[in-house]
Amino acid sequence: MSLPVVAIVGRPNVGKSSLFNLLVGRRTSIVEASPGVTRDRVTAICELEDTYFELVDTGGHGVVDRDDLSEDIERQIRMALDQAALILFIVDVRDGVAPLDQKTAELLRRHPHSERVRLVANKVDDPRLEAQTGEFLRLGFKDALPVSAVTGLGRSSLREMIVESIAHLSDEIPVDPAMKIALVGKRNTGKSTFINSLAGEERVIVSETPGTTRDSIDVRFEKDGRIIVAIDTAGVRKKRRIADDIEFYAYTRVTSSIRRADVVLFLIDSTVAVGQVDRRLAAIVAQEYKPCILVVNKWDQAKGRASVEDYGEYLTKVLPQVAFAPVSFTSAVTGRNCLSTIDLATELFKQYSSRVGTGVLNQTLRKAIEAHAPRSKGRHRAPKIYFATQVSTCPPTIVLFANRPNTIDQTYERYLHNFFREALPFSEIPIRLIFRARSQGHDGRKGRKADVDSGDWDSRSARDSGRNEIDEPVT
Repeated sequence: MSLPVVAIVGRPNVGKSSLFNLLVGRRTSIVEASPGVTRDRVTAICELEDTYFELVDTGGHGVVDRDDLSEDIERQIRMALDQAALILFIVDVRDGVAPLDQKTAELLRRHPHSERVRLVANKVDDPRLEAQTGEFLRLGFKDALPVSAVTGLGRSSLREMIVESIAHLSDEIPVDPAMKIALVGKRNTGKSTFINSLAGEERVIVSETPGTTRDSIDVRFEKDGRIIVAIDTAGVRKKRRIADDIEFYAYTRVTSSIRRADVVLFLIDSTVAVGQVDRRLAAIVAQEYKPCILVVNKWDQAKGRASVEDYGEYLTKVLPQVAFAPVSFTSAVTGRNCLSTIDLATELFKQYSSRVGTGVLNQTLRKAIEAHAPRSKGRHRAPKIYFATQVSTCPPTIVLFANRPNTIDQTYERYLHNFFREALPFSEIPIRLIFRARSQGHDGRKGRKADVDSGDWDSRSARDSGRNEIDEPVT
């Protein structure tokens, strides 16, 4: 049984997204004074008094979209209404009954489930405005519930009304997703089409118009009995071309979506060259230590395309920050390789969550040092790395204890990264190395230093030493 849906509808600029964020308890939907900001159905799982439901924010009914997407927005609204167990019809008490309110009311009165509509008068920021809610009775629904998304007035009453309306329909606790994947890329790489292919329905608007998607939209789907959340994000373009606040908010949502994802699907348009925006996104993914799949989309449309091997080498050259990432060649329009890409993401997430025993890790470290020991830097003697321990997963984080950690240069750090990645079960994901100073006799044997170079080491002493060393947070 799926969760009951509570849909928020109304004309543009009545505060639907603000009320959505108020009920969700966090800033999920973009709020902006410009009409038509929300286009797709933005959803979130909510819980009120042990009643779980899916809250849906929709675009403004009757909006004249500047990118000629009005019909797409209206279709998304109708889909939300058809699925809704409860419909919150939002009006603006300060504006009174507007012509578009009457059009929306007409749409809702004609709907087969018109009995599910509840009228909510928003922007009652001053209690004295409550008296004006009576004007909305002529829309054909019961008394409007006065609320204010800004001050929180009426929030408790709104919550009580929602619970009273749907509690009998909500008899399950939603399953936590097994994995969250974020789809990122520059404009028109096919992210929304890819999402719809995974969801098996028109879940988000697809258009040739650049910048169609603005919010970061969570889409839940099931694969092999597991719930997965795919996060559709706005297409990114060069910073100097960001036209307004809406684009700025969309860009910041992209970076936050990368942070909360378990795996990033980095979509590349195979019909155009990799550019500056792609390189900037690759840098963000690398900085966040996120597993990543380079999804080469529109592969069926690439003219005079190179072989799969040659294109993979090209991506390694132009996007060295994510050279560890596997490559998947897809066509979101036909669905080719979309689901197999999710299987690959599942495998990467397993690597991302893996933990290596201290003994295996230090045997690998010993081999790395035997093959290529750290060199001296300037007047300093060559540093010695004594032992290593993995302190966390997601990303796999390895602390290496050395006598002079500040003298280990980036070249040697990259060498250890590559060595560990090849020798340990982290071959296609980023790992984080942290170098720490180790005090004299830290292995518990007074007056002696355990040194991987000399073989004077045992796994128990290293494990215990590592645990003592990282009592403070690793940053």
